[in-house]
Amino acid sequence: MDGYKWQGSLMKALAHPARLQILEVLKRDGECCVCHLENILGQRQAYISQQLSRLREAGLVLDRRDGLNVFYSLADESIIRLLEVTRQSATDLASLNGEKLSFRKLEHDESCPCTCPNCAVNVDGHAGESSKK
Repeated sequence: MDGYKWQGSLMKALAHPARLQILEVLKRDGECCVCHLENILGQRQAYISQQLSRLREAGLVLDRRDGLNVFYSLADESIIRLLEVTRQSATDLASLNGEKLSFRKLEHDESCPCTCPNCAVNVDGHAGESSKK
């Protein structure tokens, strides 16, 4: 496949704020279920699933089924560098134009009703240890 076409496809998959937020949560929390992402992003399950589908098609996330739950994770560690570089570039370019960017804090609400193992919140507010595997 043509490298520029592949790169363009990758950039197109990243060109959506919700998908970037999903990747940021997966980077920070590790493997997550849709309910965990719903809770953090404040979006409906159908919307998040649609964005995850696009990320999966682009090869950016992997899914793993466990009973009724589906868990998502970053497909490769290089995605972490990609997120860091694009965030820094966006910040730098905005600064050149006299703009200051703000990025929403993506925090887990401790009242999350989900009972999956990854939504068990520990004292410091991050997902339970099972999400760190």
